[in-house]
Amino acid sequence: PQYFGVFVPLALLLHVCEGAWCQHCFLLRPVPGDGLPVEALQEDPDPALDPTERDLNVTELRGLLGARFDPRFMSASPPQEPPDSPGSRNRRWLWARAACPVQHAWSDLGARFWPRYVKVGSCSNKRSCSVPEGMLCTPARAAHVTLLRWRCRRRNALRCAWIPVQYPLISECKCACPS
Repeated sequence: PQYFGVFVPLALLLHVCEGAWCQHCFLLRPVPGDGLPVEALQEDPDPALDPTERDLNVTELRGLLGARFDPRFMSASPPQEPPDSPGSRNRRWLWARAACPVQHAWSDLGARFWPRYVKVGSCSNKRSCSVPEGMLCTPARAAHVTLLRWRCRRRNALRCAWIPVQYPLISECKCACPS
C-alpha cells in the first residue's frame, strides 16, 4: 500500500524508457549531480538475479570494458591496501589539517557490478577546515568511471546481460559552509 505511490511512477518510467539505453531511466545509478557521495543501491535480494560463474569470465568482461578499465580505481578481486610509510603518514596528517584532501578507500559494490571493487573518495567533515572554525570539507568535483552492471529483465523469460554504466567518484573536496 505505501509503496504503490512509488511503484506506479517507476513502472511508467521503465515503460517509457524501455527502448533507450539511458542509465537513469533504468535506475541503475543516480544521475550524476551534486548528490555525492552516491547512496547505496537497493538490490533485489533474489539470488536468481545474480551473475553465474560463467557470466563472470574475467577475460570477456575486461574485453567489454576495454581501455575504460582503470586499475587505479577498480579491481576484480579484493585489493590490498599498501602499507603507510612513516613519512607519508606525517605528510598526510599535516595536509589534512591545512586542506580538504580526498580520502580514498576500496568499496565492494557486490556481485552485480564488474569490477566489483571500486576505490571511492570521501571528504572528511570530522572537524572544521577553516579559521575561525565553522566550515567543513565537502565534495567539489566528481570523476566518472565506467563499470559493468548485471541487469535482468523479466518479460516472457528472465534475460540478463552486462551493460556499461557511469559511476561517479569524488575527485576533489573543498572547504565550504555546511548546507
